[in-house]
Amino acid sequence: MSTITKVLSLSRAVGSLCNNLRALSVGSAGPAISSPLLRNSTPITSNAFHTTSSRQDLMEFFDDKKNWGENEVKVGRAWRADELRIKSNSDLHKLWFILLKERNMLLTMEHECNDKMEVFPSPERLDKVKESMENIETVVRERNKAYHLLETGETGERPGRLVTNPLGLKFYYRSAEHVIPSFMNTKWFKTHQFQYSGRAVRKFLLLYREKLYNEKRRAKNRDRNHVMMLMRRNPNTDVNLLRERYPHVNIDKLIRDDKCRGHYVPKF
Repeated sequence: MSTITKVLSLSRAVGSLCNNLRALSVGSAGPAISSPLLRNSTPITSNAFHTTSSRQDLMEFFDDKKNWGENEVKVGRAWRADELRIKSNSDLHKLWFILLKERNMLLTMEHECNDKMEVFPSPERLDKVKESMENIETVVRERNKAYHLLETGETGERPGRLVTNPLGLKFYYRSAEHVIPSFMNTKWFKTHQFQYSGRAVRKFLLLYREKLYNEKRRAKNRDRNHVMMLMRRNPNTDVNLLRERYPHVNIDKLIRDDKCRGHYVPKF
C-alpha cells in the first residue's frame, strides 16, 4: 500500500519533530530568584509548551496493523439508548469524539481497501458506530427538550409541520430562517412545492396505497400462519404469550380452527 507507506514515513517525521521539541523544552522547575524582596516567596517555575504524545500521529486514521489483511475483526455491539441515558453529559461528549475518531478510521480503511481492491474486514463496524452516534444524539435531544420544557415550556427544537411533496407523499418539513421573505423567495418556491395535482399523481397514489395495503395484508397472513403452525406442533403453547407476541392475530378464533389441531389424541 503506497498510501500507507507515505503515511508511515510522514508520521515518523512528525514523531521525531515532537521528540526534539520536547527535549528542548524545560520540564523541571527553574532556579529561585535571589532578590531580597522575593527571598521568602515561592520559586517561579517555567512551564514548557504542551505537545501531544508521539503516539497521536497520522496512523490514528488507520486500523491496527494486526487487522490488515484479515477477513473478520471481532468487535462488540453498538451502544444502546438505555445505556447512554445513565451517563453524564461529559461522558457522552467524550464517547461522541471516540466514536467520531473510530468512524474516521473506518472510512479511511474502507477507502484504502477499495482503492487497492482488497476486502474491508467487518464492514458492519460502520453501521454499529453510526447506530451508537444516532443513539447519543437521541439522548442529548431528550435532555435538551426536558431542559427547555422545564425552563421555558417549549421544546426548543425547530418548528415544523406535516406537508406533502409533488408526488402526494407526506413528510415532516422543518422550518428554517431565510434572509429573503417567503413571498419574494422565488428560488425557495421552485424547490419546495407542498401541493400536488394531476391525473398521473392521483393514479400513482392509488397504486402506492394499494401496495402498502398488500404489504400489510401479507405481513398479517404470515403472522397468522406462523401462529397456526406453532399451535399445531405445540398444543400446550401458552396462549397469553402468543397474544402478547402477535397482537394482530385473533388467537381465540384460531383455537377453534381445524387447521390448528395437530395429529394427536386429545385428552379427556
